[in-house]
Amino acid sequence: MEIRAHDLNPLDYAIWSILEAQVNAEAHNSVESLKQAIIEAFENLDQGMISRAIDNWPRCLDAVIASNGGHFE
Repeated sequence: MEIRAHDLNPLDYAIWSILEAQVNAEAHNSVESLKQAIIEAFENLDQGMISRAIDNWPRCLDAVIASNGGHFE
Protein backbone atom coordinates (compact mmCIF):
# COMPACT_ATOMS: atom_id res chain seq x y z
CA MET A 1 0.00 0.00 0.00
CA GLU A 2 1.44 3.37 -0.99
CA ILE A 3 0.59 6.29 1.26
CA ARG A 4 1.05 9.93 0.39
CA ALA A 5 1.44 12.59 3.07
CA HIS A 6 -1.96 14.06 2.24
CA ASP A 7 -3.53 10.60 2.82
CA LEU A 8 -2.17 10.31 6.34
CA ASN A 9 -5.54 10.29 8.10
CA PRO A 10 -6.42 6.68 9.11
CA LEU A 11 -9.84 7.22 7.55
CA ASP A 12 -8.18 7.90 4.19
CA TYR A 13 -5.69 5.04 4.06
CA ALA A 14 -7.71 2.33 5.79
CA ILE A 15 -11.37 2.86 6.50
CA TRP A 16 -12.90 4.70 3.52
CA SER A 17 -11.83 1.99 1.07
CA ILE A 18 -13.51 -0.69 3.19
CA LEU A 19 -16.72 1.33 3.48
CA GLU A 20 -16.69 2.05 -0.24
CA ALA A 21 -16.25 -1.62 -1.15
CA GLN A 22 -19.09 -2.70 1.12
CA VAL A 23 -21.45 0.07 0.00
CA ASN A 24 -20.74 -0.54 -3.69
CA ALA A 25 -21.04 -4.33 -3.43
CA GLU A 26 -24.50 -3.94 -4.96
CA ALA A 27 -26.12 -1.28 -7.14
CA HIS A 28 -28.45 1.23 -5.51
CA ASN A 29 -31.55 2.47 -7.28
CA SER A 30 -32.26 5.34 -4.90
CA VAL A 31 -30.51 7.78 -2.62
CA GLU A 32 -32.33 6.20 0.31
CA SER A 33 -30.90 2.78 -0.58
CA LEU A 34 -27.41 4.27 -0.76
CA LYS A 35 -27.84 6.05 2.58
CA GLN A 36 -28.99 2.82 4.24
CA ALA A 37 -26.03 0.89 2.81
CA ILE A 38 -23.61 3.53 4.14
CA ILE A 39 -25.17 3.42 7.59
CA GLU A 40 -25.07 -0.38 7.70
CA ALA A 41 -21.46 -0.54 6.48
CA PHE A 42 -20.41 2.04 9.08
CA GLU A 43 -22.22 0.22 11.89
CA ASN A 44 -20.57 -3.07 10.87
CA LEU A 45 -16.99 -1.77 10.80
CA ASP A 46 -14.69 -4.08 12.70
CA GLN A 47 -13.39 -2.31 15.80
CA GLY A 48 -10.17 -4.31 15.62
CA MET A 49 -9.48 -2.98 12.11
CA ILE A 50 -10.16 0.58 13.27
CA SER A 51 -7.83 0.12 16.25
CA ARG A 52 -5.06 -1.31 14.04
CA ALA A 53 -5.36 1.66 11.66
CA ILE A 54 -5.07 4.09 14.55
CA ASP A 55 -2.22 2.13 16.15
CA ASN A 56 -0.39 2.24 12.79
CA TRP A 57 -0.67 6.03 12.57
CA PRO A 58 2.59 6.87 14.44
CA ARG A 59 4.52 4.61 12.05
CA CYS A 60 2.99 6.48 9.13
CA LEU A 61 3.96 9.81 10.68
CA ASP A 62 7.54 8.57 11.07
CA ALA A 63 7.55 7.45 7.42
CA VAL A 64 6.38 10.91 6.28
CA ILE A 65 9.22 12.51 8.24
CA ALA A 66 11.77 10.03 6.85
CA SER A 67 10.57 10.63 3.26
CA ASN A 68 10.51 14.42 3.70
CA GLY A 69 6.78 14.45 2.98
CA GLY A 70 7.06 12.31 -0.16
CA HIS A 71 5.49 9.00 -1.07
CA PHE A 72 6.19 5.90 0.99
CA GLU A 73 4.85 2.39 1.44
